[in-house]
Amino acid sequence: MGSIDERALAHAWAIRSRGATLPPGGLPPADILDSWVRCARAGLDVAAEPPIQVVEAADLARRRDRADIVRRLALAELETLGHQIAGSNFLLAFADPEGVVLDLYADNRFLTSGSANDIVAGSMWSEEQAGTNGLGTALAIGAPVAVNGLEHHLLKYGDISCTAAPIRDAFGQVVGALDASSYFESRQRHTQALVQMACTHIEKLLLLYQMRDRLVLAVHPRAEFLGTLSAGLLAFDPQGRLQAFNARARDLLSGLEVASGTAFEELFDAPYELFVAGLRSGGERRLRDAMGSELFASCVQAPTRVPPRPARARMPRERPAPAAAPAPHASAAFATPVQRRSTDFVADDPAVRAALETARAALRLNAPLLICGETGTGKELLARHAHQASGRSGAFVAVNCGALPAELFEAELFGYVGGAFTGARREGSAGLIASADGGTLLLDEIGELPLTMQAALLRLLDDWLVRPVGGTASRRVDVQLLAATHVDLEQAVRERRFRADLLHRLDTVRIELPPLRARSDFSAVVRFMLEAVHREASIDDDANTCHARHGWSGNMRELRAVLTRALLGSPDGRLDEAAVRRVLPQAPPAADEPRSALARGAMEQVIQEFERCGRSVARTSRSLGISRTTVYRYLRQRDEGAAPR
Repeated sequence: MGSIDERALAHAWAIRSRGATLPPGGLPPADILDSWVRCARAGLDVAAEPPIQVVEAADLARRRDRADIVRRLALAELETLGHQIAGSNFLLAFADPEGVVLDLYADNRFLTSGSANDIVAGSMWSEEQAGTNGLGTALAIGAPVAVNGLEHHLLKYGDISCTAAPIRDAFGQVVGALDASSYFESRQRHTQALVQMACTHIEKLLLLYQMRDRLVLAVHPRAEFLGTLSAGLLAFDPQGRLQAFNARARDLLSGLEVASGTAFEELFDAPYELFVAGLRSGGERRLRDAMGSELFASCVQAPTRVPPRPARARMPRERPAPAAAPAPHASAAFATPVQRRSTDFVADDPAVRAALETARAALRLNAPLLICGETGTGKELLARHAHQASGRSGAFVAVNCGALPAELFEAELFGYVGGAFTGARREGSAGLIASADGGTLLLDEIGELPLTMQAALLRLLDDWLVRPVGGTASRRVDVQLLAATHVDLEQAVRERRFRADLLHRLDTVRIELPPLRARSDFSAVVRFMLEAVHREASIDDDANTCHARHGWSGNMRELRAVLTRALLGSPDGRLDEAAVRRVLPQAPPAADEPRSALARGAMEQVIQEFERCGRSVARTSRSLGISRTTVYRYLRQRDEGAAPR
């Protein structure tokens, strides 16, 4: 940490370098000031534009191999984060402990910025190399950090905001970091919380993997939070000595000796053997720590249960990257056989109720059904409900056509005999279609089905004979086929991405699910979703009214994410209007609506500086610490008379 004088000097230097763009009345956060001090000591020039160093391909491959388990877990979280902040001009990155980017996913629009072009696989983002930045600073201080705009030490990154958090293993060692970056103007307040939650989830799974031969307990003052990310995790060896713990456990047991080797009895007021014997009955148990505070505890992992090695994810292309896909044979990640009854389906809206009745009627006739609707409107949930209502005895199998690797699609759907291809299991596989025999098969995201597989599916619809890859014998199956899509399949046919004859077969019965914002049973849906997130939570009418005014472009998925974030800020589980407003994303104004006074002021400041700099875009860019692209955008908006964005 820098001295007060060094901080003040760094701040004064930064304000002078950045002109009037930083408010002189307020200091940036201490972590940013300390980072500026470190950068100043390292001799980094704020106005310099040093090229970002990129490691060689062989070095990158070695680093990815070293990361191995944590990288697989990180790729899954990057995919989830990508869905949560989609459409916000973002870039997500996973880096090793030295700040070298191993993998990234990006929105194409983010990649149009010159400064964003520096962020590639293999690029090095330590503070020594790139100054104050999300990845480098989070790794330097070992804690989450947000670096917004001109808080970056190097002025060339002044148009970017990034938030990052380190990832620690079961022993407290930093093993990597996640980062979410976006344009400064389009940054979202909740992104930092989402990144931290993603890292916490990775740390939990990593601890369970590294402690797979140990008893792992979850502890929390409230029993209903034992299964959440806010629970403390403690791993003990057979003798009751502490082997590993997460940060939350250390916080919950503050004042006690939470360290490797500490005996169970030094932490809790109970003998280890008796407590473990009581866990065998299942559920949670009350427990007092050595200072008398009451906690609840449950067994997360028994020492005899060894979790499988995390499935190898399909590694992304460098940019822009697709969603990570699990390894061959990891069919469970793509398909979900369900033979038990699921939760009720909310259908108080007339359009939804009509769609549900149509689906039931189609299944009674064993007719193919096409379910259409925006992403997140509940197409799979409706399909599951229709399957349950049909009375079919077999399993419900949902297949995401956009997630299966194209080269293994046929083998996963139709199965394969042993040794049919390199990497095939010795015993072969029956395939997902056979798994649905007597039940229902949902082909979700049918518009992503490869053309070669469209022909195979068309043949299946003719005779319902399944022949595994590499086999010679066929078997007849009894399968109810459902398909779901959020894309315009007729347009896909016109663009020759989808077969017209297959569409005609699938489109025997079509139903449309309305988006969440158009549903008359909106309040019932909110309460249903809230109960699914937290059974004891409640929401008042004012909060529901606030929800109803939102656009909900992400539909059910966005609603669940918003409710989850709201509950994180409301420990009592009661959501009022203020709790909802804190986490509800701000809807972008329409193209013809005026932007905020802040945005208009930013455009005026850019134009004034442009005139002062002799109408030089380059000088304006350097003076304000923004990219030339941003300067050109404001000038174009001025010339077109458009509202600033």
